[in-house]
Amino acid sequence: MKRLILSVLSFLLLTSLAWAQRAQPNNADAAYVKENYTKYEYQIPMRDGKKLFTSVYVPKDQSKKYPFMMDRTCYSVAPYGEDKYKPSLGPSSLFLHDGYIFVYQDVRGRWMSEGIYEEMTPEKEIHKTKNDVDEGTDTYDTIDWLLKHIPNNNGKVGVWGISYPGFYTTTSLLSRHPALVAASPQAPIADLYRDDAFHNGAFMLVANFSFYPGFTNRQDDKPTQRRGSRLDFGTEDGYEFFMNMQTMKNTNDKYYKDTIRLWNEMLDHPNYDQHWKDRNVLTHLHDIKTAVLVTGGWYDAEDLYGAINTYKTLVKNNPSTPIYFTMGPWVHGGWSRGPGDHLGDVDFGSQTGPYYREKIELAFFSHYLKGTDTDIPKVSTFQTGVNQWKTFNTWPPKEATDKNLYFLPGGKLSFDAPMANSTPDEFISDPNKPVPFIDGIDNDMKREYMTGDQRFAESRPDVLTYQTDVLDNDVTLAGNIWANLKVSTTGTDADWIVKIIDVYPDSTKNNQWSTNTHLSHYEQMVRGEAMRGKFRNSFEKPEPFVPGQVSPVNFELQDILHTFKKGHRIMVQVQSTWFPLIDRNPQVFEDIMKAKPSDFQKATNKVYTSGDNPSFLKVRVMDTN
Repeated sequence: MKRLILSVLSFLLLTSLAWAQRAQPNNADAAYVKENYTKYEYQIPMRDGKKLFTSVYVPKDQSKKYPFMMDRTCYSVAPYGEDKYKPSLGPSSLFLHDGYIFVYQDVRGRWMSEGIYEEMTPEKEIHKTKNDVDEGTDTYDTIDWLLKHIPNNNGKVGVWGISYPGFYTTTSLLSRHPALVAASPQAPIADLYRDDAFHNGAFMLVANFSFYPGFTNRQDDKPTQRRGSRLDFGTEDGYEFFMNMQTMKNTNDKYYKDTIRLWNEMLDHPNYDQHWKDRNVLTHLHDIKTAVLVTGGWYDAEDLYGAINTYKTLVKNNPSTPIYFTMGPWVHGGWSRGPGDHLGDVDFGSQTGPYYREKIELAFFSHYLKGTDTDIPKVSTFQTGVNQWKTFNTWPPKEATDKNLYFLPGGKLSFDAPMANSTPDEFISDPNKPVPFIDGIDNDMKREYMTGDQRFAESRPDVLTYQTDVLDNDVTLAGNIWANLKVSTTGTDADWIVKIIDVYPDSTKNNQWSTNTHLSHYEQMVRGEAMRGKFRNSFEKPEPFVPGQVSPVNFELQDILHTFKKGHRIMVQVQSTWFPLIDRNPQVFEDIMKAKPSDFQKATNKVYTSGDNPSFLKVRVMDTN
């Protein structure tokens, strides 16, 4: 039990550290903060009269003017008290020593700020009265107050944030305040239905269930320093725990007792309805003048969609605005702390974290806030597989060409289309014996699953496997990937999970991180995504499958920049359960949030590989030979 509690605590701590946006502080940093900064605390009034709690750290050296670096957060600006200091300031300790006025603010309705909190506050296009407030207006009012009340500022403001604070960084752009000259949304939530909550309609179970009890520290308008409670799982085996929980309805009946409003919002809105549309900030990203650096990680298990699509939307809607994009081999927030030299068994060959923090992040803000020279490329991406940084003018690269990677009879995978008809591949999907998402035991979302070895799944009868011959040349995929499946099921609903895998050759030797496995024939997942089949035609209006009828199921697996090296193979696995990463589909067309245990039924699912009904991945291939 103690190990379980520690595991949950570790998850929450890791999440909060990632979202606190700082490289790991040390004792020297903590001493430097106290010696060189004076801390002030304010209740800054907003236009509707509500006050937001704000901590401001001002350099003691007042011989020059400083720009602001601001972080607006729902995860607390703690520690509270003007005599209590953060152990470091800014996105990394590099900023601490470079000279800024650092601002941390509890957003509306969280912690010590007044107001009622809303999950991903809906933004308003028009603000007619002083009561038409959102995160954009709160940012504007905060900046205006800071410029007038904090001495020795140079009139320029930068904003940064990771994950949820990344969302608040995106919404800061909507303030359109002229003093806001630089912003860096990092792993930002962009559309909650496509980021943390649901992936193509499939509910992200283990991450959300572990997260919300600790996140929910208040649901009223009373400022507090109280933290959320923790849930006692009673086991370290998450697979066992969620199987015993049985249904999504039991999250309330057995555990939450209908006490978490934000959790209920997800259960009450399984379809992409107006509730979610109002929380899609991408629709508001127009007329932006602020320079933006969007940062994300290829192995971000939470907000991969947000980073990629925030960048793509900003570039499309604001062609004259300087928009930068960085993607590295990182988990959620991994660029802000630590070396970034590996994930699980996979070695990235260099310390990618420090490189980003100095050469990209610090250089970006220093240029726009202090006028220093910079030659930051518009797009900086880490090419996994060969472990090299690559720069481009646009993303996806214009050099990448569209190709189809076809599933063929006999478990083959090829860029050549099937020529004839064939018998479809089939498997029995049993939601009462779902395929696990990791090879092992854990009770939270083990982020290493993003590069995890998939040999354990290949051996299961309810997982289909397709792979190429041994590659004669390097094959580099650059950009987004679409699964184009032709499928059928004996049920009326089914999930479809597609995983793209890099199969290592027999000659591969272990590295310093692969102490518990053998890299010979290692099956590294490069990208994986789920699709809830009833949403195949519309996320707003789900439709049942007609049992036995061939249906197209097309969905996006997000972007990659990965080289499958000569001597490797490209593999694709297809399955219908991925547990408890996503919730179980009863394979009966219904509102799964209200399903009963008796609703969960076996189904025979088929994937078609014939010339008449081809299944394939639409990919973008870079010529690197």
